[in-house]
Amino acid sequence: MQASERMNGVLYLVATPIGNLGDISFRAVEILKSVDLIAAEDTRHSRPLLDRYGIHRPLFALHEHNEQQASDRLMDRLNAGQRIALISDAGTPLINDPGYPLVSRARAAGLIVTPVPGPCALVAALSASGLSAARFAFEGFAPRTGAARRRSFESLVADERTLVFYEASHRIRDCIADVAAVFPEDRRVVVARELTKLHESFLCGAAAEMPALMDRAPENSKGEFVVVIEGASPEPAETGPSQESLRVLKLLLEECSVKSAAGLAARITGARREDLYRAALELKRAEGDRA
Repeated sequence: MQASERMNGVLYLVATPIGNLGDISFRAVEILKSVDLIAAEDTRHSRPLLDRYGIHRPLFALHEHNEQQASDRLMDRLNAGQRIALISDAGTPLINDPGYPLVSRARAAGLIVTPVPGPCALVAALSASGLSAARFAFEGFAPRTGAARRRSFESLVADERTLVFYEASHRIRDCIADVAAVFPEDRRVVVARELTKLHESFLCGAAAEMPALMDRAPENSKGEFVVVIEGASPEPAETGPSQESLRVLKLLLEECSVKSAAGLAARITGARREDLYRAALELKRAEGDRA
């Protein structure tokens, strides 16, 4: 322990296993055994992990419903020189989990905040997905309602980065149906389920075929999910669709959905489907603005 750590409060952000309890690091165990207090998202959920490694430190609940009040009390302890470890139910703290107000305030107060890195579901899924990890965007949980989810996907369909989402078991099928409805039919999608657990699985396919793949086995709707979507192809040097392609697209939009119109226009004119899809979305928005 450094002298500065003995004199000042220290906040450790400790990553914990996302499934397999063996994935915790030696350093994480040492830190958790040595701190004055462990702030946990759910103290009952964390107890089996702590018991397995003989960690018997006082626990303090910090979750989404008490973040502000809990942060006040934890800041008092940090300012008094205590060493506190923050853990979430699984994975790396703050990655779609509570803790931001506490970390922000500790940084602003000049306290030591140090990460103890380890498991993270989004990184695990991305690394094993077979899709590019060179540039990616983590979007957290997709919106809960279908209309909001589709709007969110439409805003991301042209993003060239690999997209990563978390999803709950009771929404996963609707989510994948919306992926198939919005993204180009040949866009690659990977659904990672129960990462590091006994029934870990990766379901891979083109966007259009993913709903049927999900339907083949009932267990595909059970567990915890990470959805990884291939990014759009880079924009070509030339500008967008030709005037003739746009003319065909406008005619098709009078009778077809955005996705169908873009696909048919691409087959008729030879223009890129994704360019036509973006153009169709812009035409629909402009039509809505005029209305």
